[in-house]
Amino acid sequence: MDLGRITGSGPKNRVLKEDIQAFVKSAVSGGGAAAPAAGGPGVGMGLPAWPVVDFAKFGPVETQALSRIQKLSGPFLHRNWLHIPHITQQDEADITELEAFRKQLSDEHKASGVRVTLLAFLLKAVVPALKAYPAFNSSLAPGGDAVILKKYYHVGVAVDTPGGLVVPVIRDVDKKGLLEIAKELGEISERMRAGKIAPTDLQGGCFSISSLGGIGGTFFTPIINAPEVAILGVGKAVMKPVWNGREFAPRLMLPLSLSYDHRVIDGALGARFSSFLSTVLSDIRRLAL
Repeated sequence: MDLGRITGSGPKNRVLKEDIQAFVKSAVSGGGAAAPAAGGPGVGMGLPAWPVVDFAKFGPVETQALSRIQKLSGPFLHRNWLHIPHITQQDEADITELEAFRKQLSDEHKASGVRVTLLAFLLKAVVPALKAYPAFNSSLAPGGDAVILKKYYHVGVAVDTPGGLVVPVIRDVDKKGLLEIAKELGEISERMRAGKIAPTDLQGGCFSISSLGGIGGTFFTPIINAPEVAILGVGKAVMKPVWNGREFAPRLMLPLSLSYDHRVIDGALGARFSSFLSTVLSDIRRLAL
């Protein structure tokens, strides 16, 4: 710990035990924690110092600057990981029928240039889940003694760009049809990848989705995008044998990783949300409800 950051209350401004205890208490509650200082992650936050290593001693190296997006998002991700007690609930959704319907819609609207992706269905599916479990559509109030429940449904979507991940927000998802959402997703993804990002594109989200299915992988732990209290991570769907009560049948299963703020959402509520979402995705007729 850097004692130079503590104001001493003893004779001649000496730092007393009580001063250190007060500083630590303030840092833990969020009042005294600062962004990482120069010298490595965690420096100046009471964490062990980051080791300084001359990697060139062991072989050839190349120093590559972080992208502008990484420089901007890094401190926020670090802050969110340190201050939010993350819990990640993992589940699978049977999207066999959903995928068949998605392909049908894509074929029907190929001429119009609208590409119907799984992400469009995910956006629609999370809305009834957020309505059924409004704690997921909230933010912790300043002071941490209440939650602010939102009556709108703006969903952030992580987009892979040459400079790093950005999370534009699709607004009023509850008021838009599947094809409208698919079209908007295509347009906003193109703008993000072209670097045409406006601050308003990234503001006002209630809940976020990070889909890595197009790249690969199964389960992971997405970091919550504060001041939101939850984020859904989506892996690559895989065909698996699933017991239907009579026999094993091939079903397309989608890995879901739901991270949530344990100060607002407990494990039972997290499991209910995840189970509800899986049920909606497994029976797309529920999207009409």
